[in-house]
Amino acid sequence: MYGKATIAGHPVHPMLIAYPVTGYTGTLVGFAVYAANGQQFWLNFAIALNIAGVGAAILAALPGFADLAFGIPRTSAAKSVGLAHAGLNVAALALFAITLAVYASHWDGPARSATLGLALSAAGVAITIGAGFLGWMLVQNYHMGVRLTPTQERDELAVQNARLIRLHHDRAA
Repeated sequence: MYGKATIAGHPVHPMLIAYPVTGYTGTLVGFAVYAANGQQFWLNFAIALNIAGVGAAILAALPGFADLAFGIPRTSAAKSVGLAHAGLNVAALALFAITLAVYASHWDGPARSATLGLALSAAGVAITIGAGFLGWMLVQNYHMGVRLTPTQERDELAVQNARLIRLHHDRAA
């Protein structure tokens, strides 16, 4: 299965995912340091990286959605993994968007408790890790976004056919 949103034959979604992951992780770090020392700089750091993470997540989601909608056959087992991957990413995006809505107005102070930001960003990073695991499954197990050689395509087709035969045999039994 090859990604549908590509540049020069390379899938775009994997190119973009490092940015929201970095923004999300930096948001968590910023809130953690702000919780420890209370310095406005670290709250501003968390807010800035939260903005970057949310914006980058939206940009990464667009080619990801195109790959999910048009690159994965509806009957493929990869479709359910892709839907779970997308769902987790949307959940993480929602948590970081909520965090942004709560904290963005505190850029110039007054200081605000870091507890909510720390909790939401920690949950968002944990969910993002789960989404990343499923994204890797799409690449590693289902070869999403991977251009196979003719020999690999033949072998992949043989494995799929063997699974279908086994499934048909199990249902008949």
